[in-house]
Order: sequence, then C-alpha cells, then structure tokens
Amino acid sequence: MPTWPQRWYRLLAELRRVPDAPARERLLDALVHPAGPRVLAFANAHALNLAARDVAFFEDLAAADCLLRDGQGMAWLLRLLRQRPGLNLNGTDLIPALVARFAQVQPGVRMALLGTRPPWLSRAGTRLQALAGGAHCLVADGFMPDDEYLRLAARESPHLVVLAMGMPRQERLARALRAAAQGPCLIICGGAIADFLGGRYARAPRWLQRLGLEWCWRLAREPRRLFGRYVLGNPLFLARALWLALSRRQPAAASPSARS
Repeated sequence: MPTWPQRWYRLLAELRRVPDAPARERLLDALVHPAGPRVLAFANAHALNLAARDVAFFEDLAAADCLLRDGQGMAWLLRLLRQRPGLNLNGTDLIPALVARFAQVQPGVRMALLGTRPPWLSRAGTRLQALAGGAHCLVADGFMPDDEYLRLAARESPHLVVLAMGMPRQERLARALRAAAQGPCLIICGGAIADFLGGRYARAPRWLQRLGLEWCWRLAREPRRLFGRYVLGNPLFLARALWLALSRRQPAAASPSARS
C-alpha cells in the first residue's frame, strides 16, 4: 500500500499543468472532443487530504484521464516543491465554459447533471441548458444508489455528465460510469457546481477569488459544514506540504514531472 507521500507525489505527477490562456483554450477543445469515455477531475487541498487517509479515493482520483489543479493551496504545495503550478482551473469556473463549448461543437449534445437536491437541482439544470443553447439536460438528485445512475446513463447515453456529489463519492461513480459507457463522453467531477449554479451558495467577490481566499468566504457562510475541511484541513495540508518540501523524499516510481 503506498504511503501518503507516495500518493501525493503520484497525484502531482498526474496533474496537467496549463501554463497560460492559449493552453487553456487548447485544453477545452480537447475535452469537448473525447475519443472515448473520459473523466475530468480536480485536485485541491481537500482532495489531497482525503487521498492521504483514503486509499480507495486516491486510486479513483489518480485514475482520472485529466486531473487539473484547483486552488491556492495546490499552488503553494507545487511552489514549495519548486514546480510551476500553472493556471488555477477550478471546476466552478471551468465547467460552464466546457458546457458552452460542447454546445458549439455538438449542437445536439445530451447532458446529465447528477447531484444535490431540489430546488437547486432543477435550477442548476436550467442554467446548464441555457449555457448549452437549450440542449436536453437530464437531472437526478445525488442521493440514489450508484446502480441507479448507471442505469440512467445506459438509457440516456449522455455526451456530457456533470457529477455534483462531492468527494469521494463522485470520483468513485465517475470511474464506474466510464467503465460502463458505450461511446465517447466526458464525465466531470464537479463538486458543488450544481449548488452554485442553482443559487444555493453564492460565489465570493472577484477580489477575494483573485487573492485565493474564496475558501474564507465559504467558511464564513457555512461554518458548521466546512469547519473540518478548512479550519482543521488547511493546517494539516500545509503541515504535510512543508514536510514534503523539507524531506525531499521523492519515490523514483512517482516522479512529479508535469503532464503536458
């Protein structure tokens, strides 16, 4: 069983670094033309903390076809390890752009949004439909057994699936959906995207986002739910990051060289 430092180095090796805006555009174009079933996931400080204690989640996250950096914590970690972090590509900003791009290249795109609960689910589905020019969007709440989602996907054969269930469940389901898919599709691990699109949670002001402090905004608005993730999790993440930077114990089989 890999140790937590080995897991972290493996995830860093899997990260796709996107250096600038033109590279971001090339990434979007590649994602909306999947050659087969593909999973897009995001690695943030919370994800690495989970991976440190949950081997199954680590394996699901590492199995993603495209893993992107999300958040200032990851940038700090990469800089501590003398690596370039590239652009911050969080799902809340990237997913709407992907949906719009999908509609441009596939006017009849079939979408599925799986996660959260009414009324935010239906509102988020309506937002996705608007972004996709009125394309069909199947919605289902995030509290059914995994087999139900597999049956829905088999029946509807969506081109784009947005999972909004949070970690670690959505990464496990994404892997199962990819294994069961019969044709090209993009499966996105979207976290709280449905709650943001549906108006349940508000985004932080732009100036806080630019400073990398959106987590402070979220914590202030949801202290009970996010206390463990941020108040306990952030110091733990930073302690582990410093340990890696000071120890410099890098397994040879898990080089942190970036994906291009």
